[in-house]
Amino acid sequence: MIFDQTLQEGRLVKRYKRFLADVELPNGEVVVAHCANSGSMLGCKEPGSRVWLSPNQNPKAKLDWRWEMLEADGALVGINTSHPNGIVADAIGAGLIKELTGYGSLRREVKYGVNSRIDILLERPKTVEAADKCYVEVKNVTLKVGAEAQFPDAVTTRGAKHLCELMAMIDEGHRAVMFYLVQRGDCEAFAPAEHIDPVYAGGLKEAAQKGVELLCYSCDLTPERIEISGTLPIRL
Repeated sequence: MIFDQTLQEGRLVKRYKRFLADVELPNGEVVVAHCANSGSMLGCKEPGSRVWLSPNQNPKAKLDWRWEMLEADGALVGINTSHPNGIVADAIGAGLIKELTGYGSLRREVKYGVNSRIDILLERPKTVEAADKCYVEVKNVTLKVGAEAQFPDAVTTRGAKHLCELMAMIDEGHRAVMFYLVQRGDCEAFAPAEHIDPVYAGGLKEAAQKGVELLCYSCDLTPERIEISGTLPIRL
């Protein structure tokens, strides 16, 4: 993913009300930026951190800026959760995710399960057999604990529901994938954050035993682009 315009560097003053952040620009002006991340952003919201904003081009938007990334522990971290689905979809289309090649079509936000939408639905061409459908749920990961990327950064009942939906797809004969996109490049492995949400961690282990495939890829980030780099081992 390449940003349409050059990002504006600043310093984080504070993040508040989940979706708002005050950022000081180099000229001393403090602006309010939209924070497209409903998580706790544990480890990614320290006041004084270097951050990068994109200008909001939507004429109906109430705020002029969107918070895109920050520097944490010396690494750039992408915090905008509106990007991962597109990043993963583009990588699949470009053949960069070897585990998800060979499908004829890719659709996003498709209704399935019980009042849910799957992030990415892959289907093989000219067939209606269940085994030729692959349901891919994408999660954005920013939390780093030691050398591990971990998810979630707060208790997530919604995330647990998604695991149940994927297991239901397995029961119906489909392929199901839980895809973790780590929007930072300084982690050595991925693990569920059992100390934060033991229910989710237990659900992930159950899903893996049920046949849900687990994938984790990290990213290379610059103020100009975010690109998938390589796989991370998953520790359950």
